[in-house]
Amino acid sequence: MAKSSTNQKDTVSQTCAGKGGHGRIRDTKSAKSYVKYPQTVSGVPIDMLYTPESIADLDYERDLGNPGSFPFTRGVRDNMYRGKLWTFRQFSGFGGPEETNERYKYLIAQGQTGLSVAFDFPTLYGYDSDSSRAAGEVGRAGVAICSLQDMEILMDGIDQGAISTSMTINPPANVLLAFYIVAAERKGIPPEKLTGTIQNDMLKEFQAQKTWIVPPAPSVRLIVDTVEYCTKHVPRWNTISISGYHIREAGSTAVQELAFTLANGFAYVEACMERGMPVDSFARRFSHFFNSHIDFFEEIAKYRAARRIWARTMKDKYGAQDPRSMLLRFHTQTAGCSLTAQQPYNNIIRATSQAMAAALGGTQSLHVNSMDEVLALPTEKAVEISLRTQQICAYEMGIANTIDPLAGSYFVESLTNQMEEQAREYFDKIEALGGVVSGIEKGFFQQEIAQSAFADQKRIETGERVVVGVNNFITDEALEVEILRIPPEIELRQVEKHQEMKRRRDQGKVAAKLEDLHKVCRTESGNTMEKIVECVRAECTLQEICDVFRDVWGLYRDPALY
Repeated sequence: MAKSSTNQKDTVSQTCAGKGGHGRIRDTKSAKSYVKYPQTVSGVPIDMLYTPESIADLDYERDLGNPGSFPFTRGVRDNMYRGKLWTFRQFSGFGGPEETNERYKYLIAQGQTGLSVAFDFPTLYGYDSDSSRAAGEVGRAGVAICSLQDMEILMDGIDQGAISTSMTINPPANVLLAFYIVAAERKGIPPEKLTGTIQNDMLKEFQAQKTWIVPPAPSVRLIVDTVEYCTKHVPRWNTISISGYHIREAGSTAVQELAFTLANGFAYVEACMERGMPVDSFARRFSHFFNSHIDFFEEIAKYRAARRIWARTMKDKYGAQDPRSMLLRFHTQTAGCSLTAQQPYNNIIRATSQAMAAALGGTQSLHVNSMDEVLALPTEKAVEISLRTQQICAYEMGIANTIDPLAGSYFVESLTNQMEEQAREYFDKIEALGGVVSGIEKGFFQQEIAQSAFADQKRIETGERVVVGVNNFITDEALEVEILRIPPEIELRQVEKHQEMKRRRDQGKVAAKLEDLHKVCRTESGNTMEKIVECVRAECTLQEICDVFRDVWGLYRDPALY
């Protein structure tokens, strides 16, 4: 029987993945059976009924078009999932490269069709496993990769020329890509055969996720260097995954996720064009990464609006002529911040709904969060259930049978139009601030996201927004969930292996290549990515390369905003 507390606020605990919880269910006295909620989870008002008048101004050719045709609202391919299903790409990484390699092989055997690498915090910040700053964090929140040797172990027995690999890495994205390129070279796989993605999106780091090394301006230079290098040498690689996922996880609304993500993407386009690169030479290898949150229809409308805005802006503002430059291809991950420590098996239902929204919204790649990710990194069983969720969506539900089945819905089309209008209002605000970098320096994005996060948490605490098992429909059941634990011996082994590698390499060659990189970083000319690849071939480590960046440009400090 459902129970609730007389003190509603006391029943509310953190619902975001990775922020605690022990799996026990709170005992409360009674519960509201239903809360009227005439708005999306982002607070957009919803009418009770939608009719043809709701989309009276909609023009099919101008606003929708057929799938695979401008403005790509209905999808980026003319046959969509009838031609090729989305890539099943579970986000995985823990311990050392040995443990993660074993997990990858297991997932591939279970039907996963692409890899997605999660890195630990020392790697994300550009520190080796033997750094004093890494102590206690090695392999805890992802896999530890700090050398070419680690990357070779991670990809051992996996054909890099046949599988697509996505790496969620930002400040040292160029270094991890260089590890991947050289590891493939050593297997005889040339760079032009490699397919995959590095996130490499630093603007959203300053706005939301908060992993960084150097300030915004040199960060953008490093990104453009990577785009330029890959355009010439790794042509099938997605050089940036412009990410709204972490903006949403930080507490933004769906419209803010949409607007800030695309604004960041346009800023990268402009930076590459300022380098002298023709837009059609690089833009077709830009990809996007969106959150699939709990509001089913809002998320679908967000994806459709994103495709339309990107296509129109790339064509009308930046002069793209190649249709591939106008395509907004995107990966989706279900919302970690919607998961709850309370009644964790409910997370399977949440993730299933979010996976369906991503597929109906036209995603090219999908990761479904595991039910236990609010408590720890996922166990093998939990991640298998998540993979099976994708496979059931793809093969049993009929979602892939027809393209964009919700097109023409009075509600979906009206909501799509509304989200595009609100996103364009944000574009005007960002332009008035002097652009994305200026907006970051002034704290605009940070404050917008913080205010939205506060408003949403307030709605949860007052019961205006129901979170099942957290502020409503609460039971006194105690539920124990098995979680993945990382043994401390893994860190010791990783440190010893890394130090042994450094002892046996050619130290003179290492020093020479690092100095070459240092010289290029100090000047405005030259491509840093070319020198980073040379450093990796000489077995320079992640931290040694990133220390060059820190030495030349200094560390970024986030401004305090109140």
